[in-house]
This record gives sequence, C-alpha cells and structure tokens, in this order.
Amino acid sequence: MATVSNPMAIGLASYGLYAPATIISPSYRKPPWKSSYKYLRIRAVQGNDGRQRLIDIIRIIPELSRNYFRSRSRRALFGGIALLGGFYVAQTISLSFGVLAVNDVIAAVVCVLLTEYVTKFYYSRPKVTFPIALLNNFKMGFTYGLFIDAFKLAS
Repeated sequence: MATVSNPMAIGLASYGLYAPATIISPSYRKPPWKSSYKYLRIRAVQGNDGRQRLIDIIRIIPELSRNYFRSRSRRALFGGIALLGGFYVAQTISLSFGVLAVNDVIAAVVCVLLTEYVTKFYYSRPKVTFPIALLNNFKMGFTYGLFIDAFKLAS
C-alpha cells in the first residue's frame, strides 16, 4: 500500500475517507512527489454496511478546518486576507456609489450599520473564536478603506 504525501489526504485518512492507491513496484516505498488527483480518492465506508452518507463527510469539515488553523502563521495569513478583503470591499462600494451618485446616503447608512453590528457582535462574546476574529478583521479593513477614500475625496 502507498503512503499519502498530501497533508489533507492524511487528515482524510484518519476518518476513513482515503482509499490508498497501490504501487506497481513493491521496491518503491517512498510516496509520490507529484500532486495528482489519483492519489486523493475519497472512499465512502463506515461502520457496518460499508456505506457512508454525504452528511457524514460534511460533518468532519469543521474538525478538519480547526486542525488546519492551529498554526499561528495560517491564522495570521487569513487574518491579513480578511483585513485586505474588507479594504477591497470598502473601496469597491465607495467607487461604485460615488460614480453613480445615486443612493450615497443609503449606502453610507448601510456601511455604518454593518460596522456597528459587527462591533457589537464581536464585543458581546465572552470568548472570541477564530471566525469571529476574521469578521472583526474584515470590519477593520472595511473601516480603514472608507477612511482612506474619505481622505482621497478631501484632497
């Protein structure tokens, strides 16, 4: 039996979702270095009758994502992506409503309500989880983008 070189496939193997591929030559014991779809196969087996439903595969996704985000570097990377995503959305909203000059006041009210709701949601929690922190990072990028756009309009 072959070993799996893909870390995602290793996580799937612990849940019985990986069917190991056979290797032609038994003397070749190292895992393949190429990333190929044929090495990442999902085998739907479980328990008694050897069948697994799709919902069982979907239920393990939160645990797989928790294991993926244990690394501080990955959390920092996705936090930065959320911050820059908020900045991008703010610039896009500001540009689109500024060019059209229609419903500027309504867009501003929606933006303020969005940021206030996320702030209330973030600070009302006794424990901040990673998805809530990502939402707060998005809000910070959004607010920063609106401030930068206001400075561009003032000059």
